[in-house]
Amino acid sequence: MASPNGGDDFESSLLSFEKLDRASPDLWPEQLPGVAEFAASCKNPITNSPPKWMAELESEDIEMLKELGSLTTANLMEKVKGLQNLAYQLGLEEAREMTRGKFLNILERPKK
Repeated sequence: MASPNGGDDFESSLLSFEKLDRASPDLWPEQLPGVAEFAASCKNPITNSPPKWMAELESEDIEMLKELGSLTTANLMEKVKGLQNLAYQLGLEEAREMTRGKFLNILERPKK
């Protein structure tokens, strides 16, 4: 076994005092292309104008976003399942109406 003093000598022999220039793109290439440009764009001062995607939202839409944002994960999943069930029911109802229209010849093309 190594002596306690010998361990300190070993650790000090592993130290490197070499100075590496991290500013060089050749030595340290960008790991994810485009990250530097994105980070630079985020440093712009914050303006009071809303983002482009929020410009067309009405107050009801913003309230809905706030409501959905305040839900827990389980509640959000429950809401999504409810929307999926509603979409399925609407699809069934539309299929019934299309079949009804077909039987009533509502959708028949006029003959030329």
